[in-house]
Amino acid sequence: MKNVIRIGSKRKPKVTPQEMALTSDLKAKVELIQALIPIGLGAVAEELKREVEQLAGEKHSRQRGVPGHYRWGSQEGSIYLSDQKLRLRVPRVRDVTKNREVPLESYRLLQEPRNADEGVMRRILSGLSCRNYEGCAEAVPEAFGISSSTISRRFIKVSANKLRELMERDLSGYDFVALFIDGKSFAQDEMIIALGVTMSGEKVILGFIQAATEKEGVVKDFLQGLIDRGLPIEQGLLCVIDGAKGIRSAIQKVFGERALVQRCQWHKRENVVDYLPKHLQATWRRKLQGAYEKPTYAEAKAALERLKPELTLINVSALRSLEEGFEETLTLHRLRLFAELGVSFKTTNCIESLMALLSRYTDKVDRWRNSSQKHRWVSAALLEIEPGLRRVKGYKKLWKLREALRGNATLLREAA
Repeated sequence: MKNVIRIGSKRKPKVTPQEMALTSDLKAKVELIQALIPIGLGAVAEELKREVEQLAGEKHSRQRGVPGHYRWGSQEGSIYLSDQKLRLRVPRVRDVTKNREVPLESYRLLQEPRNADEGVMRRILSGLSCRNYEGCAEAVPEAFGISSSTISRRFIKVSANKLRELMERDLSGYDFVALFIDGKSFAQDEMIIALGVTMSGEKVILGFIQAATEKEGVVKDFLQGLIDRGLPIEQGLLCVIDGAKGIRSAIQKVFGERALVQRCQWHKRENVVDYLPKHLQATWRRKLQGAYEKPTYAEAKAALERLKPELTLINVSALRSLEEGFEETLTLHRLRLFAELGVSFKTTNCIESLMALLSRYTDKVDRWRNSSQKHRWVSAALLEIEPGLRRVKGYKKLWKLREALRGNATLLREAA
């Protein structure tokens, strides 16, 4: 009977001397990969590829690795990067002489969770604050006592470039017409994230800042930092927010008359409904939504005004909530662009979707140990997410928004 070893079996296959020689070096490299998590995430695939080449030779090459070892496609798998479990495609190798699959040692090691070294993370964070990106990338192999090799030099170069890309991205080359700002909770903190929309409808992640709350001073510093990096505001911006007072005040102080604010109609509706008894909430959601969906400013405002006397009889606090920032919930209506751009800009859905994608990377972390861990995960996740973001709906009409921001901003403020 042929000696068949199944994946997941408790029986361990015999290891050849050539395979054993790879183990110690692989452990060191796997530690390096995990310590650079998640910035070095792309290096995982590179290390798996290198081990496959050592076992089965380079692809489409006559030179072979271990005799009898051949490539055998790939399959879905998962690895641990620090304490986070992630899915990926895993290449496979088969030993035809023994009719068995050859487990990849690097893959096995990456399936074992481990905690990131606190000292290494402090050095990396210190390197970031000094903008010494290559130095903080070099700190990891140095901390593990790993001598430079082809793969570790690649890690240093790639990770340093990734850090520099995120922390110092030049925004002056983009033609932004709109900006979404919102915060995502991380334990006791929030990561306040800014998402820009260009004239071609593309979404660009501008950056993030860690804060305890969405206070004016913190957001003001964040927005000023975006301007210092080249964020163009001369032609005006439509800023879409959920209504947080700190964010609204910071926009006014940093952008001034160059920004018009569209408050999220969904958040406003839910804020009003929260004051009402549960048996009335569904009815009032429909009423408020129906009013906001009117195509023109006059119609939408009139529909909302008609609801105020009835709302006064039920809950005065709900009425006050509706009146707070009332005109800014109708900015697109006043610009006469609700029908064409309302789907994308009447709510904060664009950045809410980004937060949902970010959650796939971060929500499984049971405990955030330090600020460095939060920044590393958020940075790498946002860089991973950004290329897959779709254009906003109605992007071909964004030129109308640009014209409105240029010529009608003063008129709109006077009308308000």
